[in-house]
Amino acid sequence: MAMRADDLIDRRRLRRKLTFWRVVAFLVLAAAIIAFSTWVYDDNFTGQAVPHIAKVKIEGTITEDEELLKRLEAIRKSPEVKGVILSIDSPGGTTVGGESTFEAVRKLAGDKPVVAEVGTLAASAGYMIASAADHIVARKTSIVGSIGVLIQYPDVSGLMDKLGIKLEEVKSSPLKASPSPFKPTNDDERAMVRKLILDSYDWFVGIVADRRKMTHDQALALADGSIFTGRQALANHLVDAVGGEQEAIDWLATKGVDAKLKVVEWKDKDRRGGFLFSQSMAKLAAKALGLPDAGGDVIHELGADRLFLDGLVSVWHP
Repeated sequence: MAMRADDLIDRRRLRRKLTFWRVVAFLVLAAAIIAFSTWVYDDNFTGQAVPHIAKVKIEGTITEDEELLKRLEAIRKSPEVKGVILSIDSPGGTTVGGESTFEAVRKLAGDKPVVAEVGTLAASAGYMIASAADHIVARKTSIVGSIGVLIQYPDVSGLMDKLGIKLEEVKSSPLKASPSPFKPTNDDERAMVRKLILDSYDWFVGIVADRRKMTHDQALALADGSIFTGRQALANHLVDAVGGEQEAIDWLATKGVDAKLKVVEWKDKDRRGGFLFSQSMAKLAAKALGLPDAGGDVIHELGADRLFLDGLVSVWHP
């Protein structure tokens, strides 16, 4: 009987220990899941139900982004957003993408003060979008400018000749489907493309002149495709101040925005993706490769998406 009583006591002790370690294991697992989710989603679950300063990142190659336009409109309508910081780090992209975002930012600025904070780069369509803000802040060594428009197309006719490939075509008029990568461009085709470029270029220069309070000639003198450091851009009146987010907040304070408000990033909801087997895995792969915040789009971060831009582009190619 004594042995049975001891066995019973030992079993109860063992059971209590097992229960304790099960609870500990559960808590550790729960903490790990929370930490993993926070790491993967980068605070995407931050609430926006209190007064705050909205921050929107515009990074990488710019295209016509319906999600971004909807996000800017939601920020405009939100009564809790008291001011907006556009964090721009982009070499540019399609001219239409820059135009649509420019117009959305101007509409937003009609209701709330908007400041652009330039990071490493705000060139071409990136600068176009920055100019839509009421105030532009850039780092001393930021790259700013590259005001202009271009269209690029390959000429593979030499390769076709080497491979013995010949293109046959029947066109309704000489300039139809021109320029073509399958034959050298003639004078008439180049003249047509140049007219296209100069019309959009004149529109871009007009934007810079209007937004930066310059004459057309002053803007034109800066719109030769040149890039400038933040300090040079300040001297040329392409930006308003040198600094970063704090300087952006200080400017918002001059417009009646409480400088003590929290800055909350409004992120692209569409890029959050599924839990483990889509967006998260892409981000993990990008982090393992040492890439910047991939946002689930590794090709975008590598810059390869620039290879597939179509139409007129406003982009700086390093």
